Amino acid sequence: MGHKSLKVKSQNQQLSLPILKKKKVTLCVKREDLLHPVISGNKFRKLTYNVQEAKTKGFSSLLTFGGAYSNHIAATAFAGRMHKLKTIGVIRGDELASEWQVNPTLKMAKENGMIFKFISRTAYREKDTPEFLKGLEEEFGTCFVIPEGGTNALAVKGCEEILTPKDVIFDVVSCCVGTGGTLAGLSNTLATHQELIGFPALKGDFLKKDIRKFTHTKNWRLCTDYHFGGYAKVSKELIQFMNAFKKQTNILLDPIYTGKMAFGLLDMIANDLFEPNTKILMIHSGGLQGIQGMNTLLQRKNLPQINI
Repeated sequence: MGHKSLKVKSQNQQLSLPILKKKKVTLCVKREDLLHPVISGNKFRKLTYNVQEAKTKGFSSLLTFGGAYSNHIAATAFAGRMHKLKTIGVIRGDELASEWQVNPTLKMAKENGMIFKFISRTAYREKDTPEFLKGLEEEFGTCFVIPEGGTNALAVKGCEEILTPKDVIFDVVSCCVGTGGTLAGLSNTLATHQELIGFPALKGDFLKKDIRKFTHTKNWRLCTDYHFGGYAKVSKELIQFMNAFKKQTNILLDPIYTGKMAFGLLDMIANDLFEPNTKILMIHSGGLQGIQGMNTLLQRKNLPQINI
């Protein structure tokens, strides 16, 4: 994630699926998941300029927030180790204090040097208040604070580098939406003829306000029909779709974000919501590190496993 990483570009992979041929729609996947073996996809983009800023300003520690299977927590820990920065993770769920060793995400973050502070879900809701942040500074010293999910102006700047001049051939661009930073970055760099569709992993339409903090464009919309019950909620139908998609395309999806987006896009195509000859670019934003933990949960619920 040094200077050279700012120029990195991912490849577009065109899919050959029967439904695409039938509906005369072109669907390509931008393989952001292949940018880095650990800090892949949008987390790579979001952390690049944040880490650069922290080092430029002389910080020795990064502090951030996340849940049990947070891609952002795992990526921040790895980036910190790579750049010789101390990392602190404020983790949602105080019950995890005695369980983190069996959690693949937190175990990996710990192995990369992250210090954990486990707090209750009630306390976590106060994480952005001045009082809470002051308490963290008193406990850990002055740190470079990165928001939950990594979204801030520097993260959006990184996500503005996802699209390349060659991507102007597409009519529609789609991405997953967690905190909205990736969508904001993409919307700032769309060509005038392009439309951006975001697929939120959370229930509700509240994200629009957060997204508008980082973009003033009107070239995007949210499709809220494919959250499968909310954040980290999955179904047998979704897992079976992801496994079939992997078999057909050799592309692994994650169940929190990209699996739901791909399911939604192909369902929309099947229901003729795109005109024939539409060219769609789907951004694969990584997040694959969480699959191991999700498979453990799926096993407990007697649901199908995600084929890796």
